[in-house]
Amino acid sequence: MTKTFIKFRSRSNFISLLVLVGWAGLSVKFFQIQIIEGAKYRLQGKKQVVVQKTLPALRGDIFDRNNNALTRNIIHYNLGVHPADIQDKQELAKVVSNYTSKPFDQYLHKLKSGKNFVYLERNVQKEFYSGLLENPPTGLILERNIRRRYPHSQIASQIIGCTDLDDVGITGIEKKFNSLLQGTEGWALKQRNGRGELAPKNNFPIQPPIHGSQIQLSIDLDYQCILHEELARRMVKTGAKGATGIIMNPQNGAILAMASLPSFDPNNPKYSNPEHQKIKAITDQFEPGSTFKIVAATAAIELKSITLDQEFNCENGSFLYKNLRINDHEEFGLLNISQIISNSSNIGIIKITDIVGQNNFYRFAREFGFGSLTHIDLMGEFTGTLRKTRYWSGISLAEISMGQEVGVTALQLASAFSAIANGGFLMKPRIVNQVINGYGERKYYNNPEIIRRVASQTTMRLITEMLVKTVAKGTATEANIPGWNIAGKTGTAQKFIDGKYSSDKFISNFVGFFPAENPQILGLILLDEPKMGYHWGGIGAAPVFKKIMERIINLDDSIENTKNLPINSIPIPDVVKEKHDTNKNQLVSLYHNQFREISASIVPDVRNMSMKKAMRILKKHGLRTNIQGSGIVFWQSPVPGTNTEHGAFCTIGLH
Repeated sequence: MTKTFIKFRSRSNFISLLVLVGWAGLSVKFFQIQIIEGAKYRLQGKKQVVVQKTLPALRGDIFDRNNNALTRNIIHYNLGVHPADIQDKQELAKVVSNYTSKPFDQYLHKLKSGKNFVYLERNVQKEFYSGLLENPPTGLILERNIRRRYPHSQIASQIIGCTDLDDVGITGIEKKFNSLLQGTEGWALKQRNGRGELAPKNNFPIQPPIHGSQIQLSIDLDYQCILHEELARRMVKTGAKGATGIIMNPQNGAILAMASLPSFDPNNPKYSNPEHQKIKAITDQFEPGSTFKIVAATAAIELKSITLDQEFNCENGSFLYKNLRINDHEEFGLLNISQIISNSSNIGIIKITDIVGQNNFYRFAREFGFGSLTHIDLMGEFTGTLRKTRYWSGISLAEISMGQEVGVTALQLASAFSAIANGGFLMKPRIVNQVINGYGERKYYNNPEIIRRVASQTTMRLITEMLVKTVAKGTATEANIPGWNIAGKTGTAQKFIDGKYSSDKFISNFVGFFPAENPQILGLILLDEPKMGYHWGGIGAAPVFKKIMERIINLDDSIENTKNLPINSIPIPDVVKEKHDTNKNQLVSLYHNQFREISASIVPDVRNMSMKKAMRILKKHGLRTNIQGSGIVFWQSPVPGTNTEHGAFCTIGLH
């Protein structure tokens, strides 16, 4: 052992110990990293190399019954920044302000907010800011999104509704069916290289998004535009503060158009009055006035409480009923029920209702659907007001028979008149036709649904004849369309304000349907507080109905004029009397039997024809058409050569 070794042995031992301790420490650390915490670090490494990107789902669109798009999905951009990363905040605020024409201070305030991240603008379209989006300033972050757009602006806006900034439905169909419309997001794994860039292609897993369902409404865009335009014109002419209209098919309950004015633009909902976003046809109730007289008339005829030729003394226009002075708009003498309806005599209808009795009268009001929900596929529907008889006063029977002391929605009133038009069936109103999911599969089809039988077909024929006389020579002559049999009823109701009926604020309303022999279209018009002179239902609301229906007749060749036929010329069903507890299958059978005619038709072959040609051929063979899709006829049901009832439906699928 040399002196040198002895001299440096302690140092050598110390260094050796350090090496051993260091090696042991590293071994422990390596063991911890690779074994104990291996999964954690592998995940961190994977995150640095692999990124999961969200694949957004397209929001499903909404269409009318003819597949016209009522919504669109438009590419929008969000402009954001990390304020701490912006060196020259004033310059960036100035650049953005020059493109948007919004105040410079607005952007500078956001940039100096001290927040980690702020949006300078949200949902801007490329066509308006193309220069800014193509050459963004340093530090400006662009987020590409898809934003809802409504191509028809205010048309049907309350029904369709709108979405918020995050594309979540907040009103109308958009809210009611938001879970179906929004779809399910997908994802894709992307590989990141050493510079942090994502590789365009790799073999990593991908989960495609499931796009939102497509919803087809029963609304007809052409009808909706006509209704909206004519209501707007009438509001200007009459000085009304609001107007509501409904167009529906009384045979199956399909809502073809529904509008309330003032309306709103769903593309800019924040600038509109929330009151204008309501679907007032289902959310607001009103006292209907004389349009409610159909309840007493139906009850009296159905129960045979009176005879058709029985006359009632209408007291020359003034009558005292239990200390309540009742007045007519004219001095009438002896009138039968048909004349009472066509001339809208208050005194006459009260005397009829008194014979019917309050329990029967209340029962028929409920049978017509008043005081209960229609259960239409829209949010916010109100039940209306129809108090139980135990809460009626001594004069309630008279008041309600005239359409006072009762609150109805426009849809309830339209549905009630539809029951008259279709021969006695109260149908559930339909606004949604079908729902197609993101895979292109039909997940829901809204078939016509009968709620109950209100009265016999014979009774409804007689009521229809009375309503035709009302339009021909009664209070609703302004709704008459030359060459057509129109059935309808006017209503003029004082508004109940601060505990009493107003002398200058009225609801003017009219409900009508045509052709009276085989009703295909029903319309309701309501004017809220028109100026005096237009407050009468026959002067204010009825002319709007006429104008709308004239335009629809000129537009739609499928509406057939059957004026040469007697009212409801279809044979009476074998079952004349039905109990109110008749089961649903019997009602459905009766409903279809009601429209059976004596003659039969052979279904022609319309495959590979255009829609218009197919409709023309089917009409020539006495068949009605139910259309699905667009393009050329791909299939039909029943198949060609089938013997079917005259007037039956032939469904054609277009592709």
